[in-house]
Amino acid sequence: MERDVIIACDFKNQEELFSFLEPFKGLNPFLKIGMEIFYKEGPQLVRKLKEMGCKIFLDLKLHDIPNTVEKAMRNLGELGVEITNCHAAGGINMMQAARRGLDATESGKNTKLIAVTQLTSISQEILENELLIKENLADVVKTYALNSKAAGLQGVVCSPLEAPIIKELGLISVTPGIRFADDSKNDQKRVATPEYAKELGSTYIVVGRSITAASDPVAAYKRCVKEFC
Repeated sequence: MERDVIIACDFKNQEELFSFLEPFKGLNPFLKIGMEIFYKEGPQLVRKLKEMGCKIFLDLKLHDIPNTVEKAMRNLGELGVEITNCHAAGGINMMQAARRGLDATESGKNTKLIAVTQLTSISQEILENELLIKENLADVVKTYALNSKAAGLQGVVCSPLEAPIIKELGLISVTPGIRFADDSKNDQKRVATPEYAKELGSTYIVVGRSITAASDPVAAYKRCVKEFC
């Protein structure tokens, strides 16, 4: 089974990012580039990282009307990243439009497109009281995953706790909310250790502060790889 550790590079600018990556030379880790740094540095940052040999999960969570998402994905497809995503809450038509946008570029055809089911900061209480979705959280995730599969996507972003559901559907799962046993949960509700995520069937784990805030980030990364892969 394909497995990998993705480092969440939630830095404020490329100077901070490249300083962090300096000790990783030769390892060519899989990196998650999210909204914070992408909105600061733009597509050129992704191109630089690809030139360095890094694999990229471009985590921009597109969520808009189908036409807008399709055009945006066409632009992102030109970057040739390994994985990118949209929100499953946008519906099947929107997800199909996202796939069309990627497929319109030669490099985008090789990009895995996944959908966000529910953010790991969402609890059952928030789902019911704020989003007015009265269904069980696991059932919502499964339905969103089924919609993603129907739209032709390869997988979803979900909590590691929901990875078994996704595995049963034949989809890949990209799971944030990963912490070492001795780490703080911070602002995420549904979390797991790398070892437990492996047991649950996660395809990729996304690890942020447990690596980026560690006293020895390379050692923390290697620990994650050892426990998960």
